Amino acid sequence: LHVRIINKRIIGLETRYDVDVLKAYKKSFALLRREYLWVPNTCDCPRMVEMKQYVVMARRHVNYERTLNRILLEADSFVRRYRPREDRLMRGLDGECEKQGYQLTVNRLG
Repeated sequence: LHVRIINKRIIGLETRYDVDVLKAYKKSFALLRREYLWVPNTCDCPRMVEMKQYVVMARRHVNYERTLNRILLEADSFVRRYRPREDRLMRGLDGECEKQGYQLTVNRLG
């Protein structure tokens, strides 16, 4: 995901980031333009600064009762400041994945 951090809030033992989803490189679950990213700690791991853009690899977390549906970033998740170079690299992945039999779709939101 290519996101812009709007706000950061600590809730209990978790950190919630309010983000604008600018682009989804691989869409394996439904996304809205504005989402919450949840981190199960309060230690600033991974560290993200408000109003900056990032490329993140998050996963969808649904608890066993199916009552909680979140986009989860863990302390060791891939998080990198966005640069146009990352966008170019991700765009090139589509063709490579098709060659290997994988499907990667780039979805522009907005």
